[in-house]
Amino acid sequence: MALAARLGRSVTWGRAAACGLRLLTRTSGSCARCGRWRARGVEVAWNPGFLKRGPFFSVLSVLGFETYQVLSQTAVVHATAKVEDILEQADYLYESGETEKLYQLLTQYKESEDAELLWRLARASRDVAQLSGTSEEEKKLLVYGALEYARRALDKNQSSSAAHKWYAICISDVGDYEGIKAKIANAYIIKEHFEKAIALNPKDATSIHLMGIWCYTFAEMPWYQRRIAKMLFATPPSSTYEEALGYFHRAEQVDPNFYSKNLLLLGKTYLKLHNKKLAALWLLKAKDYPAHTEEDKQVQTEAAQLLTGL
Repeated sequence: MALAARLGRSVTWGRAAACGLRLLTRTSGSCARCGRWRARGVEVAWNPGFLKRGPFFSVLSVLGFETYQVLSQTAVVHATAKVEDILEQADYLYESGETEKLYQLLTQYKESEDAELLWRLARASRDVAQLSGTSEEEKKLLVYGALEYARRALDKNQSSSAAHKWYAICISDVGDYEGIKAKIANAYIIKEHFEKAIALNPKDATSIHLMGIWCYTFAEMPWYQRRIAKMLFATPPSSTYEEALGYFHRAEQVDPNFYSKNLLLLGKTYLKLHNKKLAALWLLKAKDYPAHTEEDKQVQTEAAQLLTGL
């Protein structure tokens, strides 16, 4: 309606033919040698047939540029609105546990330049890779694809906590296919991006939990891997169970009972520290955690087994 009103207010058909050329000449004049009219900063090329179409053509050129400006602004608004709609739908599917539907939705926009959409696609690709029905060949493709989406998200927005988090997660996943040397080398990069994610969003319990997993992993690194690490690096990555425990508790303080695996790892870390009483407390919470995903079910099973061992 606004566009139609603008065009309607400009000139009537009869007045366009009568005043169009005057409008142009008053505005900027002509240049016969270069064969162009300049009207309101817009160049309008012409040819010998110009005078036959003349003033009407000139007015349409000006109006056409104004129309282009309006439509371009409208397209940007619509594109932004569309991305917001996609993200809203994606988040709903994620919360509903619709892993495959979410992946199908987001892969339609894999060429997007939007960081928020790309890190969600990285997450969805990784989630599909972890489904029990995914073949090993498909899993590998999905894992490497997830890393590429996460890298692109980070390139688009270095201030995105989620982009740093998922980039670190995806690098870790790729390490499973590239051997112990690459995995240890990537450990520094992974830690750096988890720390950036936490700094950008201190209220993200998941990033804090993942930093705890990083600490736990290097605290329990087997002796032969430690030897390899010392051969490859002057100062190989290392951590302690106490550090891991601190991150797991911090995640729980930020968002209590947010994740079954955080409860499980609190129990397992206390076991490593030989505190069976507190280990049993957290393992029982993990066993009783409502199972919404396949991972929750696996956590319940492992927690029950560990409790039996106590």
